[in-house]
Amino acid sequence: MSERQSSTWKPGTAPVAVVMISLNEAHNMDAVLDNLAGWAQQVFLVDSCSTDETVSIALKHGVHVVQRRFTGFGDQWNFALNTMPITAPWTMKLDPDERLTPALKREIQLVAAQHKVSAFRTPIRLYFMGAKLPSVLRLTRLWRTGSAQFSNVKANEHAHCDGPVGELGAEIMHLDSPSLDHWLTKQNRYTTAEAISQFEGQSLSLPPRLFGTPLERRMWLKRHFWKVPGRYLILFLYHLLVIGAWRSGKVGWIWSRLRTEVYRMWEYKRFELERVGAVPKSVPTTSGGADPRVQLYE
Repeated sequence: MSERQSSTWKPGTAPVAVVMISLNEAHNMDAVLDNLAGWAQQVFLVDSCSTDETVSIALKHGVHVVQRRFTGFGDQWNFALNTMPITAPWTMKLDPDERLTPALKREIQLVAAQHKVSAFRTPIRLYFMGAKLPSVLRLTRLWRTGSAQFSNVKANEHAHCDGPVGELGAEIMHLDSPSLDHWLTKQNRYTTAEAISQFEGQSLSLPPRLFGTPLERRMWLKRHFWKVPGRYLILFLYHLLVIGAWRSGKVGWIWSRLRTEVYRMWEYKRFELERVGAVPKSVPTTSGGADPRVQLYE
């Protein structure tokens, strides 16, 4: 019997299909799937051709897995929503490095029985270097199946839902990267995608509005941040003092500094693209198999 046929996901008590996308997330897969076991009715994974054990671990847990080459976050999420055989009444977006708290699981099961809203925003609490930070984002993560699509952007995609959106109180835990090396690699990839998106004049996830929703205000800042004098000092102080990262000690200071440097890297990459006038070809950064034409020394 093949690995794919060896097990199937055992439906849990919540009427929710959890959908994830992945690339080399083996370090998270056991934990996130154990977190969903007995709760999620269905679990789906669209893997971007990982080179680690991501797919094997997911199949071991009975997850419905498909693979698709990655072109952008919005595109990959829309493929997942439009292609996966979701039958649960509700659909939830989850990243492999996120965990549902027991309080959130209970709350979702209660609100899933209601018929007043089409979707829910969920607070997402950031953990960095193992420390709990005061950084909380409220994003739409749960919706009635078939009522959402994602903005077709290369990075920082957001779900757009038909109908009214409610608010959940309990949190998702975002366990951001197993190491600083992994975090920096991920941010390098994200900032490249954002710089290319700006260079090519692609639309933002939402219309930028200073006096709109919190996400629309973020889009407004994203568009106009680059014109603000002293922006990187302001951004550092915002993370450290306004968000309150100082309460997490040295970890909070490091996170505030690194979040600021992410924006600086993004700006420098966009400047490079504008100076060169084209998106450079991608250069491989990992080793591959041995070339049979030459001698290999072990």
